[in-house]
Amino acid sequence: MKVRGFTLVEVLVALVVMATMAAMAWRGIDALVRSREIAQARLAQTARLQTVLAQWEADLRALQDSHSPVPPLDFDGGSLVLTRQVPAGLQVVVWSLREGSIWRWESPALRTVEDLELQRQRGMQQLAQRNPALRAFDGVAGWQFYCFWGNAWSNCLSTGNSDAGPTSSRTPIQVPSGLRIAMQFADGSGLNGTLMRELEVTAQ
Repeated sequence: MKVRGFTLVEVLVALVVMATMAAMAWRGIDALVRSREIAQARLAQTARLQTVLAQWEADLRALQDSHSPVPPLDFDGGSLVLTRQVPAGLQVVVWSLREGSIWRWESPALRTVEDLELQRQRGMQQLAQRNPALRAFDGVAGWQFYCFWGNAWSNCLSTGNSDAGPTSSRTPIQVPSGLRIAMQFADGSGLNGTLMRELEVTAQ
């Protein structure tokens, strides 16, 4: 009895079929891994944003009027400056949008009005130096702040606070009863559209 084996052509055809199947399987696995990485990156970005918003809300809830020329709340279009209460005294906090990133700086606890103004200026200088430790969130194309006065929302800069001069020569905004932030996300940030967040403001 003669046993017939595979011809060279049959072996080559089988190899081609297996190679094709392997390539298709690899592409499927690669697409699955990439989708998982994208999903994880977006989840991390969203979690980071929630942390930033929680800190922003905590700063506003601790807003403190020092009853001095240093206002408890000030916005110049690019930076939001707050005076907040901490156990050891008062603290200056600066939130700033620069080059597509949100930055946050806070001072040590302060006791005097002079220290409040000095630390405010120091915070602006620190943010201008782009210290990586101060970067809170990336991927923001722009933001606007709206203040609630009376029965309506209006742009916080509409109160005459948009002059480009130093703090001492500008009229700080009155403390509103509410503050709204509209944050636009940049392309490729993993987040889409505009985020709106509102918070009641009460200066102690």
